[in-house]
Amino acid sequence: MHQMHITNEVSPSDPDQLAQLGEPGPDGSIYMVNLLKFKERAEYEDGRETDLTGAEAYGLYGSGVVPLVAEHGGRLVFSGAVSWLMLGQADDMWDQVAVVEYPNRGALLAMATSPAYAEIAVHRNAGLAGQLNIETTGLSVPN
Repeated sequence: MHQMHITNEVSPSDPDQLAQLGEPGPDGSIYMVNLLKFKERAEYEDGRETDLTGAEAYGLYGSGVVPLVAEHGGRLVFSGAVSWLMLGQADDMWDQVAVVEYPNRGALLAMATSPAYAEIAVHRNAGLAGQLNIETTGLSVPN
C-alpha cells in the first residue's frame, strides 16, 4: 500500500507553490477544492479574547469571502461537513470541504491579494488549523 505524506497549512510555505500562483494557469475556469481543518478554539493573531470555536471564526470569514469571490467572477460551488472517510486512511480527518470556481487563476490571485480579503482573512487565520487547496479543472463528461 502506498503511503502519502500530507501536511495541512494555513499559508503556503513552498516557494514553488507561491511562484506558480502568479503563473497564468490552465485555460478556462479552475475549481479550488478546499479541505479544511479547524482549531478547537479560535486564536486571533492580535491576541484578542474570543469565545469562538475555530469553525465559527472560519464561518465569519466564509460569509465575507463568498461575495468577494463573486466580485471576482467566481462562485461557491459546494460546501459541506466531512461525515465519514469511506476509502483510504488518514490519521486525522478534515472538518469541511468547499469547492470554489474562479474564471481563472488570475481572478483567485486578485481576490486573495485585495485589501477587502486582508480584512476578513484574520477570521480565516484564527479558525484554521490548516488546509489543503487543490486546483482542478473542469472536464467535459459525455451524456
